[in-house]
Amino acid sequence: MSTLQISLAIVGGLVLAGVVAYNAWVTRRSAPRTARGLPEADLPRDAAGADTVPAGDAEPLADHRVVGDGERIEPVLRDEPVEAVSVREEVRPVPSVAVTLNHVVATPDRRPGLDALIDVIAPLQLDGEVSGDAVIAALPGTRRVGSKPFAVEGLVEDGGEWEAPRPGQRYKALQVGVQLANRAGALNDIEFSEFVMKAQAFADAIGAMPDFPDMRAEVARARELDAFASGHDAQLGFTLRARRAAWSPGYVSQNAARFGFVAGVLPGRMVLPGSAVGQAPILSLSFDPQAAMAEDPEQSALREINLSLEVTHVPRSEQPFVRLRQAASALAEAMDGVVTDDAGQPLGADTMDSIGADLESLYDALDSHDLSAGSPQARRLFS
Repeated sequence: MSTLQISLAIVGGLVLAGVVAYNAWVTRRSAPRTARGLPEADLPRDAAGADTVPAGDAEPLADHRVVGDGERIEPVLRDEPVEAVSVREEVRPVPSVAVTLNHVVATPDRRPGLDALIDVIAPLQLDGEVSGDAVIAALPGTRRVGSKPFAVEGLVEDGGEWEAPRPGQRYKALQVGVQLANRAGALNDIEFSEFVMKAQAFADAIGAMPDFPDMRAEVARARELDAFASGHDAQLGFTLRARRAAWSPGYVSQNAARFGFVAGVLPGRMVLPGSAVGQAPILSLSFDPQAAMAEDPEQSALREINLSLEVTHVPRSEQPFVRLRQAASALAEAMDGVVTDDAGQPLGADTMDSIGADLESLYDALDSHDLSAGSPQARRLFS
């Protein structure tokens, strides 16, 4: 073999090796980032240990969506009344993250009681005390009146507190109620009539006499409450997009867990729990549920995730907007992402400051109507 042939063979081998190496580099670069082992100090602590790792303090860029009238609004909150049929009805285990049962967000022991502020309440006159077992046996098959919750409460013989009927308890008074408004709209004439019929049937079954309020007055009150709720129902959402390499569900979950997020009930959802038992999550993190349920989730490629805050469900004392900004900034830095609007344009800190100021006004308005964000009444009304 001549020197020329040997040289050509060497050059050809080098070119081939270069092509193979380049293809391997491209494949590796385009593959989604996967979860890796984290130092013990970076892992979330369980309920028996120390607090979870706080989010960073860096100033974020942010995409936001404010929902108060059934549509996304950029860039600030609005307090305009809208139609009741809006996006007020919003549909809501992630692999590679170890989550203990202590991380599960606890539910309240009992639902919040009837409140004259947001409920139509009809007292029932009794001839004497009635047992909880008798009340439970007479309850209607459904606890809804149209789109509104229907409830029965008894006044405890000893203690004088209203509660949902319990076996073995005795009650000296009863009352029935239906919610005036929720995200499906205001209580209307038909629903009020249905409430009267359902309450009357229940009263007849236990030998009680109901005392119903005036329908026109209650329906008018429902419309007024719904108008207020429509103009003050707000949700905020940030979209975090990958700058270069995509993320696997496990990679997202691992990084989110470092900042206190835990697995939610639905695939592709994580939550940042509140500080009190039974409190709604402070923040939610969501991504494509199909990617989370894939046969091999680590091969699923995510280009974006969403961070959201249900403003009316979280107490102002939790500083939810501050924590939302911190989480967005910290995750963007940790995962090489950027927080953008729906068009993919980064939003600056000045815009976020403006939204924060608008939120303070919203909180003040809710407080002035005894519907403070995160209160049982607010959570029922804005649901």
